[in-house]
Amino acid sequence: MRRWLDALFDGSAALAALCLVALLVMVMLSVLGRLLHFHLPGTDAYAGYLMAAAGFLALAHTLKRGEHIRVTLLLSALHGRARRALELWSLAAATALSALLAGYSLRLVWQSHAFNDISTGNDATPLWLPQLAMAAGTLVLLIAFVDELVLEWRGQRRAPASGEMLRNE
Repeated sequence: MRRWLDALFDGSAALAALCLVALLVMVMLSVLGRLLHFHLPGTDAYAGYLMAAAGFLALAHTLKRGEHIRVTLLLSALHGRARRALELWSLAAATALSALLAGYSLRLVWQSHAFNDISTGNDATPLWLPQLAMAAGTLVLLIAFVDELVLEWRGQRRAPASGEMLRNE
């Protein structure tokens, strides 16, 4: 199960990386179009879709690598059972919030498909297609939070060291 979950999180990150490469291609096509006096309709819209997809698909991988922003002032002051209780409460709250986000994202995709909602731009893309990436990313994030909660509950969670304390910005 652990290998499958890690493959899911890494696969989601790989898709996010592919979206970033495709975003670069869209931006370069747009720039070249301006320089060479041609226009490819929809490049701006697709660049936006790809940017959103990259962000949502990378959420779970970022969480599992300890790179999400955490306010650890209170957590670092606690020890033992109090610290573990706060960790469990935080992970449970994050799991509930990510479940809401995933549920509403999936509902948005379904509604956009049911109502045949299309982009208002000249690309006329059915909006459920780019919304799929958001729904997939939030669903994988939910799985990641459930995984973190279960690991913490079992006492097997190792919070990855993000190196945040080493950064002096």
